[in-house]
Amino acid sequence: MLKKFAKGLCVVAGLGMTVQAVAAPSNTELKIGISQEFETMNPLIMSMSASAYMYRMVGRSLVVLTPEGKWVTQLAKEIPSLDKGTAKIIEEGGKKKIVANWEIIESAKWGDGKPVICQDFITSHTIATSPTVSVGEKEQWTQVEKIDIDPKNPKKCTFKYEKAKWDFFTLAQFFPVPTHLEKPVFDKYSKQKEGYEKNSNYVRNPTNPGLYNGPYVISEVKLGSHVAFAANPNFYGKQPNIKKVIVKLIPNTGTMEANLRSGTIDMISTLGLDLDQALAFEKKNKSENLPYVVHFVPSVTYEHIDLRLDNPILKDVNVRKALLYSINRDDLVKALFENKQQVALHNVSPKDPWFTADPKEITVYRYSKREAGKLLDAAGWTMGKDGYRYKDGKKLSIVFQTTAGNKTRELVQVYLQNQWKQAGIEVLIKNEPARVFFGETMSKRKFEGMALFAWVSSPENSPRSTVYSKAIPNNSNGWSGQNYHGWTNATVDKNLEALDLEFNAKKRADLVHEILKLYTAEVPVLPLYYRSDISVTPKNLKGYKMAGHQFYETNNIEDWNLN
Repeated sequence: MLKKFAKGLCVVAGLGMTVQAVAAPSNTELKIGISQEFETMNPLIMSMSASAYMYRMVGRSLVVLTPEGKWVTQLAKEIPSLDKGTAKIIEEGGKKKIVANWEIIESAKWGDGKPVICQDFITSHTIATSPTVSVGEKEQWTQVEKIDIDPKNPKKCTFKYEKAKWDFFTLAQFFPVPTHLEKPVFDKYSKQKEGYEKNSNYVRNPTNPGLYNGPYVISEVKLGSHVAFAANPNFYGKQPNIKKVIVKLIPNTGTMEANLRSGTIDMISTLGLDLDQALAFEKKNKSENLPYVVHFVPSVTYEHIDLRLDNPILKDVNVRKALLYSINRDDLVKALFENKQQVALHNVSPKDPWFTADPKEITVYRYSKREAGKLLDAAGWTMGKDGYRYKDGKKLSIVFQTTAGNKTRELVQVYLQNQWKQAGIEVLIKNEPARVFFGETMSKRKFEGMALFAWVSSPENSPRSTVYSKAIPNNSNGWSGQNYHGWTNATVDKNLEALDLEFNAKKRADLVHEILKLYTAEVPVLPLYYRSDISVTPKNLKGYKMAGHQFYETNNIEDWNLN
């Protein structure tokens, strides 16, 4: 979820005028355009997509999910298995737990040559579970109760999990941090609220190569402009083909194409063009025989509107349902996206085995001004002479926020604002730069009414971080969690807890469907559409494969080749 900018012959290219031919990029350097600025490169704290996109170039975890949906090793020698006996279920204190043996590959090192060892996972676990550190999804860290190191081998460790979870091995977000660099900072600021986040080496000294263990290290950071990456000579895998990568910030997605055609950038990341722009560019790419490939990949990305449920207006479920009934989402995806994106029914994508569209299992909302009006009348909001609804002398008015400069989101906002006006609802648009919107407004729950953004996840990923009652960010939990709307439901909590412990695939799906039934009935969120991931690459780029989930294509950047 992050953003930034660039320069060049933007106006000329944007107007479709003649632009000097740009040479194809080579393995010497690749310039990538991105529309979001990262909020931090600290893997324990980052929550924005742009951060994850860039971090995957410099940091690796024990395992990762491939674009084909298969779990494979990265820093680990092998994935622990109950069948193989490298993991087992134990009984402790009347509770079932799992212990799993992990071993880090011998060649894994930090960029400064120090070995990646089990202690680095202990350090990250200690920091991430600290009540003074704000982490987006605390559960991914607290699921591990303890890590023990083999006294004979610092790269062999045993993870004891708090619960016997079916997906215990899916630790793709369980990143290590270098103990020799980060532990002294944490020890110094551990008793000071928010001290570690602001003073971490990832903030104070982000070009220190010892912070990274991936194919690249960060060589330069210029906020508002770009981040540069250089090949990491200490990377455990094969050396990347491309010697230098520069990720350039272009916060206004409307100028992204112009920067591509002027040569300011060589490719556009998945956090770049909006769908309407990509559709238009694909036509020009073919008709003008341009040297690019436009990629469209269905994804699990869920574009939606979080509703602040402690807002006096939005705490009424009738108002929330009316908001959904009064927008024509079928027309929205047709008018803005040529039906290349699918209307969302809830927070689980059709690419996910847990998806359901069965009206017996969920509430399906079809556009109905009449139904919206009935619900608002029932909630006490009556239509005034000026075309807006009132209750006790107060106008039905809601603040609507999203990331400033994102063309598609701003178009969607205006479209929805007009439809809600027809229902008598005043919507006030108040957008912010992505760095502010995600870094403070959402993480600290400072948004006033409605917030438009997207969640990206992976198939069969528990929605615990966004709908669990204990995942509501607040001062007492260090602003951890991503249940920004503040939804609480005891049955949902119970099912989420059961989901983690259920080893039967069919029963897991049933639990998720029960959650979706309540999610669609109580409407804590307005589902809009499931996005397609889009990127534009030069024709000579080989080894590039988009995933369509949260583990971006940069996870295999060492395979990219521009020869």
